[in-house]
Amino acid sequence: MSYTALYRKFRPASFAEVKGQDHIVTTLRNQIKAGRIGHAYLFTGTRGTGKTSVAKIFAKTVNCENPTEDGPCGECRICKAIAAGASMNVIEIDAASNNGVDNIREIVDEVSYSPAEGKYKVYIIDEVHMLSIGAFNALLKTLEEPPSYVIFILATTEVHKLPITILSRCQRYDFKRISIETIADRMKELVDKESVQVEDKALRYIAKMADGSMRDALSLLDQCIAFHLGNELTYDMALDVLGAVDNAVFSDLLRYVLDRDVLGCVKLLEDIVMQGRELTQFVTDFTWYLRNLLLVSASDQLEDVIDVSSEHLARLKEEAKMVDFDQISRYVRIFSELAGQIRYASQKRILVEIALIKLCKPEMETSNEAMLDRIRQVEEKVDEVQQGGYVRVAAGNDGATAGNAQTGVMTERPKLEKAVPEEIQGVVRGWMGIVGNAEVPMKLYLKGAKLSLGQDNQLIVAVEDGLKYDYFDRDPETVAQLERLIEDFCGKSVKVILKSYKDANDFDNHFVDLSKVIQMEIEEEEE
Repeated sequence: MSYTALYRKFRPASFAEVKGQDHIVTTLRNQIKAGRIGHAYLFTGTRGTGKTSVAKIFAKTVNCENPTEDGPCGECRICKAIAAGASMNVIEIDAASNNGVDNIREIVDEVSYSPAEGKYKVYIIDEVHMLSIGAFNALLKTLEEPPSYVIFILATTEVHKLPITILSRCQRYDFKRISIETIADRMKELVDKESVQVEDKALRYIAKMADGSMRDALSLLDQCIAFHLGNELTYDMALDVLGAVDNAVFSDLLRYVLDRDVLGCVKLLEDIVMQGRELTQFVTDFTWYLRNLLLVSASDQLEDVIDVSSEHLARLKEEAKMVDFDQISRYVRIFSELAGQIRYASQKRILVEIALIKLCKPEMETSNEAMLDRIRQVEEKVDEVQQGGYVRVAAGNDGATAGNAQTGVMTERPKLEKAVPEEIQGVVRGWMGIVGNAEVPMKLYLKGAKLSLGQDNQLIVAVEDGLKYDYFDRDPETVAQLERLIEDFCGKSVKVILKSYKDANDFDNHFVDLSKVIQMEIEEEEE
């Protein structure tokens, strides 16, 4: 006997077996029970969610000699005839291959004949959006006023392509994507019936890969079982068959990106390619991983939305503390764009490598997120210097400049100029931290700002002439906001005077650079 695919073998035969569409099943049951059956229904939704299955169950139930609460009895003569495809009461039409005017006119002619047996003639038109305009027009009148014994059920995945004149004549039912939990539970039930051993973790991954489609999930499960026939299907085996990558690899990749380690990213990608993984699937899965990280970063109350294991969730929460929200947003944007490009690309690996380099090197982009990432890099380096208490000094051409530093000897800290007040000294030392606390766009416009001292010990903040100066000059509130940031940082009120400069030489000709006056201890890091 020939093998029957799982999705065909276990196609729902009653309303009770339909999973994930309770809102539709309940409505149709109540209509049948109350005798309030409509003449035209429109079933719409993504592939594999049960549109055609529910249409067949509905058609059987309205014609069944002994209908039950769950639908058709399955035992009467009419039920058996419909199941075998031998009944003239239920006519299935594939609009993809029968989309012309003549095909619809045949239906219109047949409608005038009452059913030979049973109560209703049910026409199920699948992929109805494929009908031509002429075919839709030929169907309109009959669809609006069919005989009392005729029911039309139109099914489509692209409801937006249907004319409004068709939509207005039908009761519309939207089939939802089926949840991962529901799909996994259904697959568990079926593999138990088939006496096949499958890890729960593997079932959940296959359910996730199905993207809300029960039919896709069963097809993928069939594929995985066939590849490892006779053995327990494990999570790793499922990854092998589907060309996917374990989440732990994504965690390693994220950490390479956060460390700006391009070499580490490229080597990890090399390993993935050598394992025979599908790069399109890799990009999709990593984008999904970043999406989960974005949600965890945004809120601590999203465990129900993020369908992952508790172990994986704990790792996501740990990583969310290592990366800023705008960083993750930039990563998601880059990989989302890549997902749209890679599907039909001939050099997929090169595209992925370029995307990974972009993640590591924000200077390759000019977006606001990239600018913030570049500022963050500078802040991190400054923090390292301040926390470590040293600055690496390169030797001059004659090698004498850092002679003491090469031996690890601390050079003596020069005395601060007495003319520079202590609060101003604190502002200069903590300037990068102050800028880091500013909100966008002020944070961007403060990039490259230089500090000097004016009359009465007032702090001069000099910014480049042009857009940056105009941003502060046109609204006095921006300068007041900067003063509040400084006050929050040092705990003292500091008056800010805004100045502009054209270039570094122009600044040096008119101002004293406080960052040069207030020097730090210099030490060469021991190798």
